[in-house]
Amino acid sequence: MIVTFLTPAVLCFCIMFLYPVIRTVFMSFFDVSTVTASFDKWTFVGIDNFVALWKNPSFKGAMFNILRIWVVGSIVTLLISLLFAVILTSGVRGKSAFRAIIYLPNVISAVALATMWTQYVFSDKYGMFNDIIQLFGGDPIKWLGSTMKFWSMLIAFIFGAVGYYMLIFLSGIERIPADLYEAATIDGASKIGQFRYITLPLLRSVFKTNLTFWTINTITFFVWSKMFSPVTSELSTISPVVYMMNIVFGGKGITQTQAGRGAAVGVTLAIMVMIVFALMNLLIKDDDIEL
Repeated sequence: MIVTFLTPAVLCFCIMFLYPVIRTVFMSFFDVSTVTASFDKWTFVGIDNFVALWKNPSFKGAMFNILRIWVVGSIVTLLISLLFAVILTSGVRGKSAFRAIIYLPNVISAVALATMWTQYVFSDKYGMFNDIIQLFGGDPIKWLGSTMKFWSMLIAFIFGAVGYYMLIFLSGIERIPADLYEAATIDGASKIGQFRYITLPLLRSVFKTNLTFWTINTITFFVWSKMFSPVTSELSTISPVVYMMNIVFGGKGITQTQAGRGAAVGVTLAIMVMIVFALMNLLIKDDDIEL
């Protein structure tokens, strides 16, 4: 009976997950033109695919974009998310309504959200940001120009991500026993002191969880890049996943597809996630509440 019920799940796992992962790892060491090419058409090249990636300016630009998104975006997103979580757990009225409003962008499709930002917020002619700037006597900014497009994309991405990480911080703060705050209040600790010496130390595991999710979301950054550069993959907005799609399935200016090099991109990104996760486990220890 156990084998009967486990077999479908095990088969699905092996066929839909394990086999593609193993095939991708092996493919990254071969010169393969297409994903569906038979094994007899694979040519072993060792680590040449990985070396060629780091010599390619488009891939290096994509990795630099991802690094900026991961560093700048994580700092801004987590700080804003933590601020909202602290405010909503401080006894403010209408907590449920505010939580729903802040989380609302996560319910909306990323395509629809990106369209709203590009067409109605960053538009040169009738964008909301430029209307506000002109209202105070400033000059309009070309938000979707070559110099500002990356930061415009990052602002929109952060807007859509804050609510998700706020809920995780909320769950972490709400599991801290109220007795700790009551004792701190009796001892004369201020709200800032309580946040510094009680809330932050007991949110270490939550920070690690949020950083892990943020890393995965950053590595798989795709929709926002395509929405802000829908026609061609511009260097200012290209991400490694978009670069991988272009070289595997073809794109503007690409005459020959390279599935093996695309597989090398996937392996590189997976290794980066594992490195970040290992470093976080090493540097951020889980918090244990002891009463």
